[in-house]
Amino acid sequence: MASLERGRKQSLMIVAVIPNILTIFRIALVPVFAFLVLLDRQGFALAVFLLAGATDVFDGFIARRFGGSSAVGALLDPLADKFLLTTAYLVLTFKEVTPLWLCAPVIARDVIMLSLIAVLKSRGIAPKLNPNVFGKLTTLFQVITVFYALFAGFRFGDGPFNALAIITVAITVISGFSYALRELKGSRATR
Repeated sequence: MASLERGRKQSLMIVAVIPNILTIFRIALVPVFAFLVLLDRQGFALAVFLLAGATDVFDGFIARRFGGSSAVGALLDPLADKFLLTTAYLVLTFKEVTPLWLCAPVIARDVIMLSLIAVLKSRGIAPKLNPNVFGKLTTLFQVITVFYALFAGFRFGDGPFNALAIITVAITVISGFSYALRELKGSRATR
């Protein structure tokens, strides 16, 4: 009976590590993705972007389904997502696939949020980093926009892409304000 329990615990430990391995793999894919975009290999870049997205889906599924959540994973997973999307917007803008007016709010939102978190932590306030509906919509639209830019074969300027980019910017700005207001209200309540 004890060996069965020990085997069960070892299996759970292995399952707990798999999401972290997938997250680290996603982080490792980011420079590969950037390199492919810079070489104008949009098909391969799209495949790497989709693979990175699949690792995000699978690590989340495994963590929730099999109880493989960890403190390391809770920190690394959102950082991996930010690293991938930030890199995607920077290299796509550098290659003039996407416009600067799309990239700037995406990057600015993350910089402002990280700055706000740093300020709150420096004051001994623990920020509430739980995503809200605007945050989830932001990530969804940012991913769809990158996918569309890569899938369309690096053709910026068409009507559907412009409409998608405008929606992405609007949701990004709204979610940034939503997070900032929530954190600032929470910090006043803890004083």
